[in-house]
Amino acid sequence: MEMDGRVAVVTGGTRGVGAGIARAFLRAGAHVVVCARRLPDEAVEVDGRKAEFAALDLRDPDAVEGFFGEVEARHGRLDVLVNNAGGTPFRLLAEGGAARHARVLELNLVAPLTASLAAYPLLKRSRGSVVMIGSVSGERPSPGSAAYGAAKAGLDNLARSMAVEWAPEVRVNTLTLGMVRTELSHLHYGDEDGIAAVGRTVPLGRLAEPSDVGEAAVFLASERAAYISGASLLVHGGGERPAFLDAANVNKLVEEGN
Repeated sequence: MEMDGRVAVVTGGTRGVGAGIARAFLRAGAHVVVCARRLPDEAVEVDGRKAEFAALDLRDPDAVEGFFGEVEARHGRLDVLVNNAGGTPFRLLAEGGAARHARVLELNLVAPLTASLAAYPLLKRSRGSVVMIGSVSGERPSPGSAAYGAAKAGLDNLARSMAVEWAPEVRVNTLTLGMVRTELSHLHYGDEDGIAAVGRTVPLGRLAEPSDVGEAAVFLASERAAYISGASLLVHGGGERPAFLDAANVNKLVEEGN
């Protein structure tokens, strides 16, 4: 098991994508610490091996420093930090004040920076790695989640700069995610038929599962990716079908009908 003896921290690792990442590291043999603001409804575990939980508000720099101090005291090392915690409500720019949008930036950009800085001395010692969880929202217009998209764009750039500044001791990469099926998918896509319909818009024909993201994160953190740093790995099932293709098909049908 490629992560035997390693210690991994997954922020926001108690549900959804984060839990999928935590389980992938557990399957790979790592000891996993997950942190979130609230106690999870159930433990994150695989085959009887449970992730350790710590309550943490990543927007509190002092608390973050204390958390990584506890990780060092309990385990003596840190090999992987996965900056997964984040998210946003749907909110058009003109419908939310600057302070509300700034909180989205704080959670999705400043908090990963805070965690990475606090973890850096431990990661440097172990020659470990950081995996940022990015989004395709940072690569295209994101109406209704503009601050989130801006934060994810900044996160990818931050990771590339970290990769240069912290080399060769610490590798830093980004997983750029498309749509992922989680326990909250129904809030965005509706019932099972709606989720399936959305999945059919993806070239691979389905939404990602949290385990798909987890396996990619383990890869980037493992020795198999030893020469990969400052990279963005797209985990989006082929992306979004370009709208002009559908328009072109419609026009072709019209011409054939004439």
